[in-house]
Amino acid sequence: MFGNKIKQLREELQLPQRVVASALELDTPMYSRIELGRRIAKRQQIPIIANVLKTNETELAAFWLADKIVVAIGEEKELAGKALNIVKQSSSNDK
Repeated sequence: MFGNKIKQLREELQLPQRVVASALELDTPMYSRIELGRRIAKRQQIPIIANVLKTNETELAAFWLADKIVVAIGEEKELAGKALNIVKQSSSNDK
């Protein structure tokens, strides 16, 4: 999800991958892996990507976190909905 989102934003701006890769101090193949979903971006890279792609950092971070959740769920898809409801309830109670 995150990779698709940043690819879409990058293409809308007509930026080559090397521009974003350079801002992240990565080589282009490594950045390409992030767009393809083969590598998860680091949290500290989100503000840089948001800035280069002229998008909302919070929204982009939500896509990033969604990818991490999908990886954590793995094969436990049957429990995913219940687990996410628990997280949602817990975070509501913390406010």
